[in-house]
Amino acid sequence: MVEMSRAEFEDAVRDGLDQVPPDLTALMDNVVVLVEDEAPADDPELLGLYEGVPLTERGQFWAAGSLPDRITIFRNPTLAICDTREDVVEEVAITVVHEIAHHFGIDDERLHDLGWA
Repeated sequence: MVEMSRAEFEDAVRDGLDQVPPDLTALMDNVVVLVEDEAPADDPELLGLYEGVPLTERGQFWAAGSLPDRITIFRNPTLAICDTREDVVEEVAITVVHEIAHHFGIDDERLHDLGWA
């Protein structure tokens, strides 16, 4: 387990986001990445969560002024499985790509097939 303050973890999240290919992030629409200390009580080992309307489900009536989709990275579960800061940055990058895939409408089964679950 890695010990990191919230500020240090948020810096590691920024570094992890920097590893996501720019071509991928350029295609994202109306998404914010947040950090929370704990995952939901019903899934305490969850590393990340996508909440929103995937691009594949946005029809003509989806409002451009809607609240942004949210990708939340959970600090304590991530730190619990990592041994170094570099591990944290790598795990965050993987988690963010996984959650971005949900933004694009890719489900967990397909992500598993692709090696991202």
